[in-house]
Amino acid sequence: MIRIVLIRPGATEYDRQGRIQGVLEVPLNDEGAGEASRIAGELRETGLEVIYSSDCEHALQTAAAVAAALGIKSKRLENMQNLDHGLWQGMLVEEVKRKQPKVYRQWQEQPRSVCPPGGEMLGDAQKRVHAMLVKLFKKHKDGVVGLVVPEPLASLVRASLDQREVGDLWRAGAEHGTWETIDVEPRSLAHSG
Repeated sequence: MIRIVLIRPGATEYDRQGRIQGVLEVPLNDEGAGEASRIAGELRETGLEVIYSSDCEHALQTAAAVAAALGIKSKRLENMQNLDHGLWQGMLVEEVKRKQPKVYRQWQEQPRSVCPPGGEMLGDAQKRVHAMLVKLFKKHKDGVVGLVVPEPLASLVRASLDQREVGDLWRAGAEHGTWETIDVEPRSLAHSG
């Protein structure tokens, strides 16, 4: 059994403004730096052995803060950039809702059927997440491993670990500076996907 500590990075200015970040590089703001520090303190007693991070700036900054506070290694996950929202990146969520209400609603209800203009299909991102988790579980059969992954990618990780459908990605996209633990039997993931 492996325990995954799924950590959503601290806030950025885009989070504060309600903008879609996607794969854009945006650093932690002051609130986000405080959240990273708080998370590090909260994780002291979890037995975290190593922390892996998505390769976006605010995830790397959050992972570095946690790793430094806990005296553990932080490693970058290859090919684990956030979901590419294409032309939506940088837009306010409310702007997408107003300008493209049908697509906005479809993204809420059936995200697998929508590709943001110039962006990435959800199914492609789910395949990347699954491949990363299978590789991670070949390396770690047990213990406590941290994953710092921004939303909505964190929701894809959670769905893959739980072997369930993805929820409302608009709502999930507003989440930052949180963490949760998920106990997983690595063999169960290897046989799904």
